[in-house]
Amino acid sequence: MQRFYQARDELEAQLLIDYLGSSHIQATMLGRYQCGAAGELSALAYPWVYLMEGRDLARAQELLAEFRLGPAQPGLSDWDCPQCGTRIEAQFDLCWHCGVGRPL
Repeated sequence: MQRFYQARDELEAQLLIDYLGSSHIQATMLGRYQCGAAGELSALAYPWVYLMEGRDLARAQELLAEFRLGPAQPGLSDWDCPQCGTRIEAQFDLCWHCGVGRPL
């Protein structure tokens, strides 16, 4: 195992682990549940994401850079659902009314 990234909280750590997993990089979190000891531990005790295989480090660093940028969807604009005609904001890929996906 190789220490990889210190997250702000357990949620960020788990989201990163899932993001890495979508590219077949196995990772785990250590330092989980430290918030239960609030006041007893240092305020700087954040969870760490560890890579299971050191050989995944270079690709994991690329994915971390993408992850930290957040969802990038340049050039997208609001769209109209092809099934029900509902106006959908650009950041959404599914119609909130009928569930149909954004047209390609």
